[in-house]
Order: sequence, then structure tokens, then C-alpha cells
Amino acid sequence: MTSASAITLLVGTTKGGFTYTSDAARVAWRADGPYLLGSKVNEMAVDARPPGTWLMAAKPGHLGPTVFRREAASASWVEAARPPAFPKVEGEGGRSVAHVFCFAPGNADQPGLWWAGTSPVGLFRSTDHGATWEGVAGFNDGLYPRIKDAVMEVPEGSILHSIQVDPRDGAHLYVALSTGGVFESSDHGATWSPLNAGIAAPFLPEPDAPYGHDPHALALHPRMPDRVYQQNHCGIYRLDRPGTRWTRIGESMPRDVGDIGFGIALHPRDPDTLWVMPMDGTDVWPRTSVGGRPAVYRSSDGGASWQRQDKGLPAAAWFTVKRQALCADSSDPVGVYFGTGSGEIWMSADAGASWRQIAAHLPPVLSVDVVSAPCA
Repeated sequence: MTSASAITLLVGTTKGGFTYTSDAARVAWRADGPYLLGSKVNEMAVDARPPGTWLMAAKPGHLGPTVFRREAASASWVEAARPPAFPKVEGEGGRSVAHVFCFAPGNADQPGLWWAGTSPVGLFRSTDHGATWEGVAGFNDGLYPRIKDAVMEVPEGSILHSIQVDPRDGAHLYVALSTGGVFESSDHGATWSPLNAGIAAPFLPEPDAPYGHDPHALALHPRMPDRVYQQNHCGIYRLDRPGTRWTRIGESMPRDVGDIGFGIALHPRDPDTLWVMPMDGTDVWPRTSVGGRPAVYRSSDGGASWQRQDKGLPAAAWFTVKRQALCADSSDPVGVYFGTGSGEIWMSADAGASWRQIAAHLPPVLSVDVVSAPCA
């Protein structure tokens, strides 16, 4: 068995950010925070590249949506000098950032490069470790005007919620936006192509429309980047490049559970192993665990079959687990983690075979990310 030297969970909540840190055994956890108490924190991230900058996507009530930064050797969070923002437009037709929602670092040969997604839908880039941000014109001014009529209103606004960078080529990007779909760029975001063939979308007037779909989360495997997964409003899907048509692997889930959910987590070394947490996707869309019986489902064969993993979870609970609140670490055996809308964090140190609660009574959890190294 091999394990990382330490595991740190980065937890974003509706009332601030928290960290939970353990040694390789993952038995005892030390809590720190809250950071920016009272702020809505959609995501926290730590750069694995030097100098190890921390980023926080936060919405303090008195400042509005912004990005905070923390140097690795510091305990102080400082607001970005120029956070993500759309250009001001006179009269009607302008947009303003409501939430900075997600981050993605560039590759190791792109020091200082970060990408960020926002609500309403926008893509932004920083080349100075998150200190200043600029809009990606090829997306914000190129792609978005072409597809905006297909982007439907959702309760908290449409979001660019997933950004994946090909580890072999930092110019090759995938993004996913709610009620928009998945799009791909091979030139650092200058031009984009839709990548939605095969995705069910009964709410669209055209069943095979090139965009207008509703992905909930997108994941690219780090060891096999030609393997892409998504959890969608209409199922769980897999795409093997250079193919362009998705396969609905969620059809092999139990019929009484279904394949609707928000988050998706991948095994760091095995591209055939992944975890999802189904939710009730019936007509009223309560977005809670199916039948009040929470469970994680694991596939070890690329989605051909699924195993229910609920040992240690409550027999009756109405969990809500959001799209950024399910993740896996790089230890062996793999640790899997999720946070709930009722302020709990659950973990498995044995790849989902058994679960235990490591935190409770937090504000509603929006995101859980894991760093498999000490965080100073």
C-alpha cells in the first residue's frame, strides 16, 4: 500500500471555506477555518506548481463575487487585484459576474496559468497565479453569442462549471456549461466546437441538437486523457477520443435508482473506475438521495456495471450532494469524499467499500476538493 504524505480537504460552504487535514492513515482530521466567514465559497484550490498559491472563489456580501489568493507561506487571504469581470456595456445587453464558480490550473509547463468559470456563463484566464484575470474572447465574445439563445435560465443562473485541460497539451481544453453543453478547443480557447453527440436531451426541440444540453459535471482522466466522463441532467456518459459520440453508461445502473446526479469522481490511476452519487430525478426533482437511502455507486469497468456502496451511511437520510462536492484522493487504496447540503462530510478510506462521517454541522457544503500533499 502506498499513500500520500498528507491529505487536505478544501471545503467550500455557503458561509466560508474550511480545511480538514490528516496524515496518510486518514483516521484523525484537523479542522481549520472558517476562512472568509459569511462568504459564499464555491470552490477552493491549491496550485501543485510552485509557489503553491491557494485560490478561493468567494462572494462576500459587501464585495460581490471575486477571487481571493493566499501565498503558500502566508495565513492571509488577499483579494485579486483584478478579479474576473465582463466588460462594461452601455445600455442593455451587458453582463456582470454573479459567481466565480470553478478553477482549473494550467499544465506544469504553464506556470502561473489558471482558468476560471463563472455564472452567468463566462471563461476567464490568469497568467500571474490568480492575481489578475481577463476574459477569454474566443469563448465570451465568440462562442457565447452564438449559443446564448439555447442557454436556458436555471434557478441560480447558467454556469460554466467544469474546465478540463489535456495534460499532454495545455492548448487543448474542454468546458461544460449548464443548459449549454460540452465544448472543446485546441487553441487555448480561441475557437470552440460542440461535443454533445449522443447525449439525451428530451427538453430540446431537436433531439440531436449540437448544443443546449445540460451537463452537470465533466471529468477527464489524468492518466488516459482520451477518456472523458460526464454526469448529465439526462444520465451518465463516457466518451473515448478520438470519437465524438457519447455512450450512456448510466443505462446499466439499477432501474429503481436511475443515473441522474451531479458529481462524478475518477480513480487517479485506473481510467475504468469511477464513482457517482445518484439523486432523485423524478418529476418533482427533489435533488435528494433516492428514496431517502443515500449510496455511492462505483464502476470498475468503465460503466458496464455498477456496485452500490452504502456501508456506514445512514439507513435513512435525504442528502443533497452538489456537483463539486464529490472527489477522490491519490492514495492506495483510494479515498473518496463527499459533502452534503446539510453540512456533513463523509469519507471512505477503502475506495468506497465503507464510509464514516468526519465533519457535521457545517453550513451547506458547495464543494470538496482534495490535495494529496501537505498544505502549509
